[in-house]
Amino acid sequence: MSLKFFFHPLASYCQKVLIALYENGTPFEPHVVDFSNEASAAAFRKLWPVAKMPVLRDDARDRTIPESSIIIEYLAQHYPGPAELIPAEAELALQTRLRDRFYDLYVHEPMQRIVGDRLRPAGKNDPHGVEAAKAQLQLSYGMIDEEMAARTWAMGDAFTLADCAAGPPLFFANKLMPFGGSHEKLARYFERLTRRPSFARALAEAEPYMKFFPG
Repeated sequence: MSLKFFFHPLASYCQKVLIALYENGTPFEPHVVDFSNEASAAAFRKLWPVAKMPVLRDDARDRTIPESSIIIEYLAQHYPGPAELIPAEAELALQTRLRDRFYDLYVHEPMQRIVGDRLRPAGKNDPHGVEAAKAQLQLSYGMIDEEMAARTWAMGDAFTLADCAAGPPLFFANKLMPFGGSHEKLARYFERLTRRPSFARALAEAEPYMKFFPG
């Protein structure tokens, strides 16, 4: 099989790519990276010395592609499927990429800072950083809630890259700082995301690892 995907089911950036792969039924060979296993970790570092997931390896084209957004762009260019996750029209594509960056930078990143702080050794916590992350999430929740007032998906009627980016961090952020009671339109959008077969499948595959999430 040409495409090999190196990932971990619990990692939200990995789930983002899985959603895209499942949306288009793209065939791939899964490789779960286990950093607690010396052989698994060494093999991954040989492929990508930065050792950050996810990474896509395309043997047919002899390409190694890191970073979730770039992987999805690469798939759209070289392995397109029925779901047009990046619109062909230039302005819509630009707006889709903007929303992708919004969810990565202003939902995923503050969520990850809170998670990271909970995993720190005792006495090494960063209360100031956590408060700043919570404030950013609260601001982002409000912006999404307002934007989703008249939309089904992040870009309107079509499910896109932006929704692939939105689902996983919203899932984990909601566990850390629930939004259901205060942001009804965001909550309804998130409910639609969790019913989407591609995201539901990614969550089901992550379930055996959820015990490791400090939420």
